Amino acid sequence: MQKLPQRSRTSVRSRLSGADAGSGAFGPLRVFIAIGAVLVLVLTGFAWHSVDALISNIERIGNLGLGGGRDGAVDILLVGVDSRTDAHGNALSDEERAMLHAGNEVGTNTDTIVLMRVPNDGRSATAISIPRDSYIDIPGLGMGKINSAYGATKETQRLKLINQGVSAADAEKQSTQAGRQALIKSVANLTGITVDHYAEVSLLGFVLLTDTVGGVEVCLNNPVDEWMSGADFPAGRQRLDGPQALGFVRQRHDLPRGDLDRIVRQQVFMAQLVGQVLNAKTLANPGKLKQLSDAVGRTVVLDDNWDVLAFLQQLQDLSGGQVKFETVPVTDLNSMTSSGESVVRVDPTAVKTYVAALVDGKSEQSAAATVDPDTVSVSVFNASGVGGLAGQVAQALAAKGFHEGLVSNYTGPSVTSSRVLAANTSDPKAKAVAKALGGLTVVADPSLSPDSISVVLASDYSGPGSAASSMFDISGTSTATATPVPPAPPIDAGQTGPKCVN
Repeated sequence: MQKLPQRSRTSVRSRLSGADAGSGAFGPLRVFIAIGAVLVLVLTGFAWHSVDALISNIERIGNLGLGGGRDGAVDILLVGVDSRTDAHGNALSDEERAMLHAGNEVGTNTDTIVLMRVPNDGRSATAISIPRDSYIDIPGLGMGKINSAYGATKETQRLKLINQGVSAADAEKQSTQAGRQALIKSVANLTGITVDHYAEVSLLGFVLLTDTVGGVEVCLNNPVDEWMSGADFPAGRQRLDGPQALGFVRQRHDLPRGDLDRIVRQQVFMAQLVGQVLNAKTLANPGKLKQLSDAVGRTVVLDDNWDVLAFLQQLQDLSGGQVKFETVPVTDLNSMTSSGESVVRVDPTAVKTYVAALVDGKSEQSAAATVDPDTVSVSVFNASGVGGLAGQVAQALAAKGFHEGLVSNYTGPSVTSSRVLAANTSDPKAKAVAKALGGLTVVADPSLSPDSISVVLASDYSGPGSAASSMFDISGTSTATATPVPPAPPIDAGQTGPKCVN
């Protein structure tokens, strides 16, 4: 267990005990989504009463392979875990498992995976959701859904340790550590971002914290009745208790965009949860604070090098309206492997480009999204040696609404990587084309006119129109039936009232 250094405890008390403790110090709390958001509220609100007691209750873990990246932002991985144990490895009671609809089978899935990017200047933040079924290369396991990285690695390692004669308790502890490390590596490999801090909360924590604040108000566009998640709600605004909220955020069947609509539900729910905690002045209620701290102590895990209170002080001027909730680009929402497993296909190149752009609080993807494809004419040139590739890519672009320009073999200087050519690398039309083709690099070509956009396809091309466009599904998923994924607008944590969702 980690204890807050004496100097930090004193400085926290002095910062939070004055007249400003109820206002300015709470502005940055909106940075966090999911249970991480409420965790931070609890830490800050409880600080002047009993910092030591609260910190000592939280499970702190080390040796996760965190930090080391100097990319201009603090990157926090927030994970919601479907586990049959609490944060300290103790089994849940029968009553708690029944409330969560959790069986007795062994397994740990990470059903909520969010990467929070907070630029070092603290003026903005973006919470980036990663669909749980994203099909990626998991270190040590090969291709699989990202939500299995933690659980599959943990169980593989646990059985190995048991067979080596390690006690059940030690095997559980060591294998859980391996699972967390595998998830962190998987997220880093997909996004290109080194994770600096780690926060984990269980489903039980989600329920307990929701009930502590008296339930959370949500709004549905349409009524739902879906037995697998237990979601059974009328349309319109309504207040949900903890178990109901769990059904609300877990549903993905019978939703127009499946897992992506579930992510939107999670985002709006947590944004509303944070707002209700603030508006209800929960932090001024000692009884509520005690309930929150007890819930956090049982269900939250943090990395041992994270001084959360100092981090909050750094973000003191961050307002809710400067926090956006977004989702990584998805190329196929309803893809399927050759073995019949349903997966969400993501292009790692496009994901890396998208995530890197968010460090400035503004996304190149957003800029590209403002371009109407009908206003862009694109010439496509084949330098790959693959016959017909230029024509296939031109057709793929046409299907996305772009106008077809010249389609031919490439006759310019030798190239080894695919690219989009434009007179200026900042050209929004060029960025839109690059995005449509999976995140290609835009290269300046002074010989082109300001309105000319060209694509040069080298042997590395694996985007739309290529035979290798399913490269992240080595078992043979197909792009021929890819389900288009319309982008959802970013969700603002500073808005008032629940946002109505599917």
